[in-house]
Amino acid sequence: MSFEFFIGGRYLRAKQKQAFISLITYLSIAGVAVGVMALIVVIAVMSGFEADLKARILGGQAQAILMRHTGPFTESAEVLRQVESVSGVEAATPFILTQIMLRSTASITGAVLRGVDPATVGSVLKTLAQVSLPEGRPPGEGDGAAASMPGIVLGKELAKNLGVVVGDVVQLISPRGMLSPVGHVPSMKQFKVTGYFESGMYEYDQTFAYINLHDAQRLLKMGDAVSGIEIRVTDIYQAREVADAVLSRLGPGYYARDWMQLNRNLFKALKLERRVMFIILTLIVLVAAFNIASSLIMMVMGKTKDIAILKAMGATERSIRKIFVLNGMVIGTIGTGLGFILGMGVCSLLKRYNIHELTGDIYYFTTQLPVKVEVLDVAAIVIAALVICFLATIYPARQAARLNPVEAIRYG
Repeated sequence: MSFEFFIGGRYLRAKQKQAFISLITYLSIAGVAVGVMALIVVIAVMSGFEADLKARILGGQAQAILMRHTGPFTESAEVLRQVESVSGVEAATPFILTQIMLRSTASITGAVLRGVDPATVGSVLKTLAQVSLPEGRPPGEGDGAAASMPGIVLGKELAKNLGVVVGDVVQLISPRGMLSPVGHVPSMKQFKVTGYFESGMYEYDQTFAYINLHDAQRLLKMGDAVSGIEIRVTDIYQAREVADAVLSRLGPGYYARDWMQLNRNLFKALKLERRVMFIILTLIVLVAAFNIASSLIMMVMGKTKDIAILKAMGATERSIRKIFVLNGMVIGTIGTGLGFILGMGVCSLLKRYNIHELTGDIYYFTTQLPVKVEVLDVAAIVIAALVICFLATIYPARQAARLNPVEAIRYG
């Protein structure tokens, strides 16, 4: 063991004459520990929010959407065949999208109506994989009877707002109606509620309603046209590249948007909040680092004679600096280690126990507090804390190394 480590260890183990210096040392350790713990917990919760939100969005939304600049198009079968032949496309399905009003005996509300193909939609939208969408029926006599009504699948929160259950009848009002002598009359049709879907995203569950693609075409008088094609890709982070490959296959006239473009503002806001929170909570570690610097400065003042004797015996300035840097780094390392242990413990408790239930009308989804500990985040927090603690030791160690041994012994 080098004498710098030996002396530095003796200084840390020995009782300080001034109890105040020991108190500052303990407060420094506690400050670093609290700062590191808070950083780990907050960043883990924010990472959990982002990951959970991403999973829920991708469960209820296609990873890429293909549409035509001129609006709905009729050659959907050929477009679908070409899209599915592109490398990286896992599944694709046609859809129709429009805004409607839904009226029940208890309430009326606006909704977003999606006409989908029951045979293929489950492979693209995972939230509908277990939902049985009814087959579209051709119009004919008896359509008004409840048994032969076309079916509709509602989001759980939307059904709750309408006050309906499976088997109830709702009236769908579309703004695409017809002209009459009294003006524009919206089209209305009765649908039977055949099921619910629950994505976990409050925005989706209170907004979307699904019917068969053929029923949507008849309701909106679109013939064989569809609004676009929804695409699921094998690698979600290659969605933009796959969308570009689809566009190059189809030629001009089409455009595509991937899930990152559709939710750009949301994920940018989450990343910004995460960075700002990291900076703010790092200030806790910075305050603790000032305590480390104060503790070392007082230690230098108390060890003036010792430093002078060491320098008189041949210790170099580099050795003196090393002693006090070692002391400060030991304090910082102990605090960082305790903060790491406490932070991981709190994260484990948050994962295991539902401490706080999130409400859908405030947050995007309803679930317990999501927590995701990422190795790179924890490593960045630990390294940042140790770097701050190291920087805090530089000034006191430099002052100790610059002491004049003659003056220190004479006036010490």
